[in-house]
Amino acid sequence: MSSKVNIWFKRVIEMENVIVERVADFLRQYPPFQDLNSEDLHQLASQVRVHYVPRRNYLFKEGDTAHKEFYVVQQGAVGLRSKQLSSTNWIDICDEGDILGLRPLFADQTYAMEAMAREECVLYAISFEVFKNLSLNNTRVMDFLLESFASNTRNPKASESKGKLLSSNYNSGEEPSSELDFFQQAFYTKNPKCLSPDESIQQAAFVMNKHKISSLIIEHNKFPIGIVTDKDIRRWVANGVLSSEDKLSTIMSSPVKCVPPHIHLADVQSLLLQHQIGHLCVTEDGTQHTEIVGILSEHDIVTAQASNPVALLKQIERVSQLESLIRIRESLSSLLEAYLNTALPMPYVMKVSRLITQALMQRVIELSVKKTGTPPAKFAWLGIGSQGRGEQVLLTDQDHALVFEDVSDEKSESIQSYFLELAKEVSSIFNELGYVFCPAEMMASNPEYCLSLSQWKRKFSNWIDNPSSKSIMMCNIFFDYAKVYGEEELSKQLSEHIFKKLKKNQRFFAYLGEDAVKNPPPLGFFRQFIIEDDGRHKDEFDVKARAIQPLVEAARVLILSEAVEGKNNTVERFEKLIELEPQNEEIYAGCIKSFLVLSKFRAVEGFKQNSTGRYLELSKLSKSDKMKLKRTFKPIKDVQSLLKNRFQLAYFL
Repeated sequence: MSSKVNIWFKRVIEMENVIVERVADFLRQYPPFQDLNSEDLHQLASQVRVHYVPRRNYLFKEGDTAHKEFYVVQQGAVGLRSKQLSSTNWIDICDEGDILGLRPLFADQTYAMEAMAREECVLYAISFEVFKNLSLNNTRVMDFLLESFASNTRNPKASESKGKLLSSNYNSGEEPSSELDFFQQAFYTKNPKCLSPDESIQQAAFVMNKHKISSLIIEHNKFPIGIVTDKDIRRWVANGVLSSEDKLSTIMSSPVKCVPPHIHLADVQSLLLQHQIGHLCVTEDGTQHTEIVGILSEHDIVTAQASNPVALLKQIERVSQLESLIRIRESLSSLLEAYLNTALPMPYVMKVSRLITQALMQRVIELSVKKTGTPPAKFAWLGIGSQGRGEQVLLTDQDHALVFEDVSDEKSESIQSYFLELAKEVSSIFNELGYVFCPAEMMASNPEYCLSLSQWKRKFSNWIDNPSSKSIMMCNIFFDYAKVYGEEELSKQLSEHIFKKLKKNQRFFAYLGEDAVKNPPPLGFFRQFIIEDDGRHKDEFDVKARAIQPLVEAARVLILSEAVEGKNNTVERFEKLIELEPQNEEIYAGCIKSFLVLSKFRAVEGFKQNSTGRYLELSKLSKSDKMKLKRTFKPIKDVQSLLKNRFQLAYFL
């Protein structure tokens, strides 16, 4: 009997070995398993669980608690989709060799989509715990996972069909999801509670309880040497291994993994995963040899996910209270400031600001329409100036207008009254959000700028046909408009009218060009900055009027003279001009670079001083910053020379 049992066990073991070998042979065909050595691959294969899913059955559903394993498709096909997007369209199809369910590996606890078998499927289920242990010792596997996370794809090595690795903020891949998620900022807890290693465990428990926190940094001379969490206390004291009177040095985790203050969320998640830890210490330079600045935890990751651009857009869609809008606006300011501190590209910062600000404005108008009642006519709300160009990063004053469809004369007054009431409500909320009322009252709540389509056409015709310093100033403001809310057709018809009036209107372009060169490059005879010589901003440099505005105005007059519609943004205008005039590429490319550098100077100053950032205190700039600022002035000189030649301004002035 015993010999038969032995033979049976032997056959079972041989069969198991064959199965393990087959699993290993299958996995080694696909990344990241192909980067495991044979020993590790066989160890992994020996712990794989074979999982069968009948056709049209779910592997997991959206919102389900994360499994403790992920899956590799061995046979069949699994469809992935999100109820938030569509109940019929598949986001992705996983077939042989594809990985799915990998999302929980990056610190998320629920699924952002549902996975359903489109046909009978055989899946290999692999424990996260087992896989983590193997991957931590294999840098190529770890690199694959980190690249997968950073690029938001299942297989970043594939030349095509990379697949989707959905974040909790996925929104169908359309603007602004992937770009906005990539540079997500990790916000850390500043001024963390610290104790010395000689303090007692009891004291640590007291501090944690008092401040309602779950971790402490152990420091020596303000440098981090360890971390203690509430879990450490429960593990060592609650179980009776140590006394509450013992020193913190006996239970702290050491050494501490440190990071610099400005770090992206992807990097934080990578480090937590790679080192299998729950906390990171933030120091001045990211090493243990500088002073403590803050602490980062898995909880902070969740907070960052709730404050990233796409999450803010979703919050705006759901909001119905003014207080919530204020919080979102404050979150946007914090986000943009953090982006600037991490040296993210200025076009990206502006794009985030534009998308969220526009969504915020749209929501304010929607709520105001609900309050004032159904509009009596079709209308369009227009953002003008920097908002119309999509270049508003800081909280500046309001600039907007309203156009409504043409109506009969007897209805015109009552309809305008409704829209003035709506505009006052909108402007009031904007003001609460921090966008102060325009001192010159260039707002839709002013009857001068709340007009029918025909009235607006007449106003623009008058400005264009009778150019003067005042009318040119109005054109410079109102030519940069973009529809924020309402009927696209009204905005389109207004634009068509303007371009029709501008066609071959050399006299008007001469006036517009003359205005664009009125502020020459802001350097004096001895290459000194031209600064304000009186008033509240005496001895300060007006970066807006003397440097940014000349570039904005040059781009505007040049793009209008080319009769190009739909290009309001300064950078986009110069990019289009490069396409139309390749012979002037060097000048226009220089203008783009200068505009972005100057815009960043202004934004950084604005956040630092809680102001519009318009005036720079040159005495507080470093030598390198002054040189960087001076280098932005040459393209201003070059493009103004181009304007003078093109519009024959030497004869006009």
